[in-house]
Amino acid sequence: MALETPNVTITHEELPGGGKYIATLDGEDLTGHLEWENRGENVRVATHTIVPKAIGGRGVAGELVRRMIADAREHGFTIVPQCWYVAKKFDQNPDWTDLRAD
Repeated sequence: MALETPNVTITHEELPGGGKYIATLDGEDLTGHLEWENRGENVRVATHTIVPKAIGGRGVAGELVRRMIADAREHGFTIVPQCWYVAKKFDQNPDWTDLRAD
């Protein structure tokens, strides 16, 4: 039986030297997040994507990465996919190549 994907809300929090995207799911107390660090003016390093096991398997990590990609397109920065999950998503989405920095 497939799990129903709940509504996911992604917010973005700027922090000194970087920031994080936070995923909140309807009806859940736990959150997932994708952390990033600044590397120069227009480059962000995606360092960690963390989704607790209790809310895993519902597309939360993918939504976090898609939000970062959307922000990169809107704000003109590129991404170093240091996190293995973000790197995997870049490999699966060749139309993101222009946003990849190494």
